[in-house]
Amino acid sequence: MPRERLYRVEAIVLKRTDHGEADRLLTLLTPDLGKLRAIAKGARKPSSRKSGHVELFAHTHLLVAKGKQLDVVTQADTLDAFLELRENLERVGYAYYLAELVDRFSEEGTEHRATFALLLRALAALNDATTEPDLLARFFELRLLQYVGYRPQLFNCIHCGKAIEPVENFFSAEAGGVIDPDCVQTRRAQIAGRARAVSPTAVSRTDDFVERGENARNDAQTISLDALKILRYLQTREWETVRGLRFAERGEAMSEVESLMLRYITHHLERNLKSVEFLRELKAGLYAAKK
Repeated sequence: MPRERLYRVEAIVLKRTDHGEADRLLTLLTPDLGKLRAIAKGARKPSSRKSGHVELFAHTHLLVAKGKQLDVVTQADTLDAFLELRENLERVGYAYYLAELVDRFSEEGTEHRATFALLLRALAALNDATTEPDLLARFFELRLLQYVGYRPQLFNCIHCGKAIEPVENFFSAEAGGVIDPDCVQTRRAQIAGRARAVSPTAVSRTDDFVERGENARNDAQTISLDALKILRYLQTREWETVRGLRFAERGEAMSEVESLMLRYITHHLERNLKSVEFLRELKAGLYAAKK
């Protein structure tokens, strides 16, 4: 969408960094313009009228002037500051994580209406003390992956297409979902059988297929039936249904789901997330403080 020289935009602040002596460089998510960066001049000054309206995770309404390199925030009004969220350090850690996920998976200048609405609802949920933040994070991950085109296949074998049976199966980040036990055991022979190509082009394509297939096979790790059930449930239900569930009695399965999702996300981003380590250290500190 083309931008006028001066335009208004609804935004969520994903990230902010100090810029110059008194400015802030903001990474914003908007519904129509997607992700964009803009300068909030003088926002670090105590007297600035903008400073309280461009805080991290704030849902805000901005008046922005188009610049040569970076656009400039000239006016800001908070729509929701999510104050209750900010009073709980663990929930702040999860907000960092959700914001970093969106930042990494979103491209600048591309419309992100669904992602914007998802993040806005997630921040509102974190603002509610009754929300289990780890459950929200798993729901958010699966829904975001769906919106950005990386929805994992959980119901049919990613290789043969057969419906997944209620047994111990395998999950592959490389393949993009669940692989049944038969395919994990026999995939090498099946792929090798396809390698009988005659033309150089066909051989090249087949070699690539073999390499990707072998990577998926070697990348596959077991996934328990409980973990698969949880992933399927979170992938196919709305948050209003999911939020009322309590998975305390399935703590081991939830830990497995968290590990699988982190591996899947890291594979597709091809990088580690800074907020993951921050969350780990934060939760470890909170756990130690409770002892």
